[in-house]
Amino acid sequence: MSKSKTITVTQLYPDQMNIYGDNGNAQILCYRLRQYGYKPVLQAYNSSADHEKLIHSDLVVGGGGQDSGQRAILSDLQLIKTDLLSMAADKVPMLMICGLYQLFGHYFQTKDGDKLDGIGLFDMVTIGGNKRLIGNATIESDDFGVLVGYENHSGVTTLGDNQAALGQVVMGYGNDGTGVSEGARRYCVMGTYLHGPVLSKNPVLADWLIQRSLEHRYGITKLRPVDNQSAKRLTELDKLIAQARLAAEHRQQ
Repeated sequence: MSKSKTITVTQLYPDQMNIYGDNGNAQILCYRLRQYGYKPVLQAYNSSADHEKLIHSDLVVGGGGQDSGQRAILSDLQLIKTDLLSMAADKVPMLMICGLYQLFGHYFQTKDGDKLDGIGLFDMVTIGGNKRLIGNATIESDDFGVLVGYENHSGVTTLGDNQAALGQVVMGYGNDGTGVSEGARRYCVMGTYLHGPVLSKNPVLADWLIQRSLEHRYGITKLRPVDNQSAKRLTELDKLIAQARLAAEHRQQ
């Protein structure tokens, strides 16, 4: 594969929306793109002055942030709402974590009652709660298998009846604290509360995003095999999966 083929990875609002290592997701995508023989171009989008960067993206990622960070980006996010919706419909792959996941829904209402309008890509709403939902989490996804990460949020997210989740909770709180569904998917866009950064723990997600970006940009439908030794999960994560499976079996008894 020629290294002259570039893939542009854009990180949304890294100055305000980047906690719990979420910026690592962009770094991991660039690392794996190089593994596959492509040249990654990593760029930041922080305001509408970066508009041209955004609309020429091959892959878009965004992270979490405090309520103050969400308020800080809100007006600018509305300026690029149409672009993001158009890009999503055109099957540009995206991964949104926590705070930006919430703002990709219809709205996020803070615990103080402020309503922060989102872009409405996901059919969901989020209400700030009084309890923080914190801890290691494991979910089962039909397309990706077992996924692991770390959740830390107080938002209670309710999906619409026809909104697909990223997966079903095996261990943890999930979207609304009930331990049922986690995350959301539409087109080639994924949203989740899983930090970590999530792509370091789940290279299958990174490869899926890369594959979609290659299809969109070059029409390439298959990745060549690479040595995945460096992407194997840490022993502690393997233990977490085992514990989650035991917990799931216990629930079914």
